[in-house]
Amino acid sequence: MGSPEKTTPWGDSLGRASIRTAQVLLLLVLTVVVVYALIQVRLVVIPALLALILAAAIAPFVHLLRRRGWPSTAATTVSFVLLLLAFGAVITGIVLAVMSQADELGSKATEGFNRVYDFIRTGPFPVDDQQIQQARDAAIDFATSSTVGAGAISGLSAAGNFITGALLMAVILFFFLKDGESIWAFVLRAFKGEKLVKARRAGERSLNVLGGYVRGTSIVAFVDAFFIGLALVIMGVPLALPLAALTFIGAFIPLIGATLAGILAALVALVANGPLAALIVIIVVIVVNQLEGNFLQPVVMGQALNVHALVILLALTAGTILAGIIGAILAVPLVAVAWAAIKAWNSADVITPEAIAEAEHETRLNEKGQGVRSKPHHARTRQEHQSDTADVDAGQG
Repeated sequence: MGSPEKTTPWGDSLGRASIRTAQVLLLLVLTVVVVYALIQVRLVVIPALLALILAAAIAPFVHLLRRRGWPSTAATTVSFVLLLLAFGAVITGIVLAVMSQADELGSKATEGFNRVYDFIRTGPFPVDDQQIQQARDAAIDFATSSTVGAGAISGLSAAGNFITGALLMAVILFFFLKDGESIWAFVLRAFKGEKLVKARRAGERSLNVLGGYVRGTSIVAFVDAFFIGLALVIMGVPLALPLAALTFIGAFIPLIGATLAGILAALVALVANGPLAALIVIIVVIVVNQLEGNFLQPVVMGQALNVHALVILLALTAGTILAGIIGAILAVPLVAVAWAAIKAWNSADVITPEAIAEAEHETRLNEKGQGVRSKPHHARTRQEHQSDTADVDAGQG
C-alpha cells in the first residue's frame, strides 16, 4: 500500500484562493506606495511627463533635420527655439488681449450684473433686496477674510512651483530631444534576447501612439479654438483670444474639456453681450463639437486613441484627483500609451534570431546617437529604410 499523500492548509481550493488574494493585496499595496511616492515628487514627475509628451510630438521634426545632415545639437536647438517662440507668442497675445480689454470687460460685467440683478428681483421667483444684500455681505466678508489671504499665499506658492516646473520641463525636453536615443538605449540595457526585441517594439509603438495622439489632438484643438474664437470675434465678445486659447487647452481633456471651455465662453458672452450672444455661442460650440466628434477626430486621430470611453472617463477622474487639471490632461495619453505597450509586448509575432541581432545592432546605434530614424538618407541601408517605413505605418495604423 502506498503512503498517504501529505496535505497542507494551502493545497485545497480555499488555500489557493487565499494565496491569490494575498498576491493581489500585495500588488495593490505596492501600487499605492508607488503612486504616493510619485505624488510627493510631482514637481519632478509632471514636468518629466510633459517633456516626454512634447518630445514625442516634435521628435519627427528633429529626426527630419538630422536625416538632412544637420548636427544633433543644431537640430535640437532649432526645434526647441521654435517651440519656445510659439509658446511665447501665444502667451504674449493672451496677456496683451487681457490688458487691452480689461476695462471694457469690467464695464460690461457691471451692466450684465445689473441685468441679472433686475431679473432676480422681477423674475418668476423674485428675491427681495434684503436677501440679495445678505448674500452680497457674505461674499464681501469671505473676500476680506483670512481664508482668502491664506489662499493668496498658497497661490503665490503655486506660482513659484509652476515657474520651477516650467524651467525643469524645458531642460528635460531639451535633453530628450538631443539625447533621446542614448537615453532609450540606457533603458534597454535591462533587456536581453527576445525581451530586448519586445521592449523595442513596445517603446517604438508607444512613441508612435503618443506622438500621434499629441499631434492629432493639437489639430483638433486648433480647429475648435479657431471656429469658437472666430464666432466670439464676430459678435464682439471681450477676451476672444484668451477664450480661444482656453478652448485649445481644453481640447486636450477628452469628453469634457472643450465643452467646459465653450460654457465659459458662453458665460462671458452672457455677461458682456447679453443672452442672444450667449445662445449663439452655445450653438457654435455644439456644432463644432459635433464636427469634431463625428468627422475630424476619427480622420485625424485614426487609431492613436483606441481606448473605450469608460476607460477614458475613469482615467480622467483618477488623473484629476491625483494631479488636478494637469492630471486630467496627462491621464488619457498615458493610459493609451500603456495599453499600446502591453499589446506590443504580448504580440504573437515570432521572434527570430535575425530579429534579435537587428535589435541588438539598433540598440548599439542608439547608444551612439546614430539610430535609424536620425541617420542621414545617404548613409542608411535598404533594410533600415524598410524598418523606418514600417514604424511610420505602425504609427498610422
